[in-house]
Amino acid sequence: MPDTHQNASIDLQLISVRNEHAHQIVAGFASSIPALSYFWRYLDNALDDAVVLSAQLTELSAELERTRLERANLRAAMRATVAAFADGEPDPMWYLRDELDAPESLPAPSRRPR
Repeated sequence: MPDTHQNASIDLQLISVRNEHAHQIVAGFASSIPALSYFWRYLDNALDDAVVLSAQLTELSAELERTRLERANLRAAMRATVAAFADGEPDPMWYLRDELDAPESLPAPSRRPR
């Protein structure tokens, strides 16, 4: 299954650099034209929103990756269970039980028997 990310074209580092430059521009204008301090503060706050959104995007992307891995592991366990049943193994459901009982904090390879 191909791993396609909808946010793969989002360059968070570039966004961060541009955001910092914009903050510096706003700070320069704020010191040059203090009469518009409310306006500059408003722009600065809007730029801060981009930082928050970038952090949320990073968290959601990581959660999506974990969910995709969990789904792939469950699907592999289901396939192994079906194959084990077809092969006449005495406990084909072991593969599903093992996956469902595995601690979520461990990566998939260390949850499998050796």
